[in-house]
Amino acid sequence: MKLSQLAIKPQLIKITIDDEVTVKQFGEALEFWCYDRQPISEFMKFATISEANTSQLFEVCSELILDEDGNKIMVDGKVLPTTVLIKCTNKVVEVLGK
Repeated sequence: MKLSQLAIKPQLIKITIDDEVTVKQFGEALEFWCYDRQPISEFMKFATISEANTSQLFEVCSELILDEDGNKIMVDGKVLPTTVLIKCTNKVVEVLGK
């Protein structure tokens, strides 16, 4: 197979947070979007984050947590509740790690 066959534009994928605690707290599952592929610069940000510096992980993930149109959710001083941000971060890492 030629590598050119593997090179495609990133696609937005829907990610759902539907654990029991989240659904109970918000009354429904939470949804956000992320691109299924990331530029190597974004991937390297993940690779160089140390376990001791989780704030870096949240910063990188905040760039990847998007709405259905591909726009960042956390802009203009808007932030997610910490518990939701942690769950979103775990989901992003899980999806991109596959």
